[in-house]
Amino acid sequence: MSPNLILAPLRGITEVEFRNIFVRFFPGFDRAVAPFISTFQGSKVKPAKFKDLLPENNTSLPVVPQILSKNADRFLATTAMLADLGYTTVNWNLGCPYPMVANKLRGSGLLPHPEMIESFLEKVCSQPLAVSVKIRLGRREAEEIYALLPIFNKFPLAEVIIHPRTGIQMYDGTVDLDTFGRCLELCRHPLVYNGDITSPAIYEKLAARFPTINSWMIGRGALANPFLPAQIKGCKLPDNPLRTLSDFHDALLTCYRDMLSGPSPVLGRLKGLWFYLAGSFADGRKILKKIQKTKKIEPYLEITREVFNHGSWQPEAGEENPWKP
Repeated sequence: MSPNLILAPLRGITEVEFRNIFVRFFPGFDRAVAPFISTFQGSKVKPAKFKDLLPENNTSLPVVPQILSKNADRFLATTAMLADLGYTTVNWNLGCPYPMVANKLRGSGLLPHPEMIESFLEKVCSQPLAVSVKIRLGRREAEEIYALLPIFNKFPLAEVIIHPRTGIQMYDGTVDLDTFGRCLELCRHPLVYNGDITSPAIYEKLAARFPTINSWMIGRGALANPFLPAQIKGCKLPDNPLRTLSDFHDALLTCYRDMLSGPSPVLGRLKGLWFYLAGSFADGRKILKKIQKTKKIEPYLEITREVFNHGSWQPEAGEENPWKP
């Protein structure tokens, strides 16, 4: 059975414009979870709030909206608007690790408070949209998940996406596969694995360890190596990956120039991508350092043209590289 691959939400990068351009050049993803939207007060909502989720903007890749909230009533008001747009499922963000979010008891900041999570789900699971959750193992301790799984099992959740780190780990250290395996035994809902899938070899090891998992979420690994979803699914790869990467980059650049005002926001979006993409090139740190220093488009383009024309693309350093002769 072919794995179901999900593009992870990365705020500031994987918005709708990026998603639409990405799937033009790189096959493999079956759906995406959009970067989170926060709930709001009042009945007046700026149209820009839902721009990323408008159905007419999301014809290339099915998308699930994600909501960051600790207020069930505001969550329900938001899901009602999403239902009007035609959505049938919404994802609740219980995983955001950043202190500015977690310190307000949102994202992973809610994980030490199972009673609040249960009360929230009691309200929101009564509305028409199906609810899934994206979660860390805990805020500070991985064992926090064990108080949450019985709560999740009480409700008709669409799926549970687990990144097997704690919130305070951010993205440091290693994923806790032992605890994830225990979650797989205890959770009655479909589980999605998310975390550190950076090569086909790593995916194969995870798939062998967790054979009942069929849905896998990939974020940073696909930004570093956009061909990764296709590799996992055994799709034909391009003869010249750097040409494909260059064309993808140019399409993004054109899009951002059209939608953003001035070089700073354009470069900001592209630098966000290069934070990951540079890691798949030899001398990636030097490349990233040069790119991060640029403040104008032309010097930036000189650097990236040199990388795409003469760079050493090695996304699986130390492993079998499909583009080696």
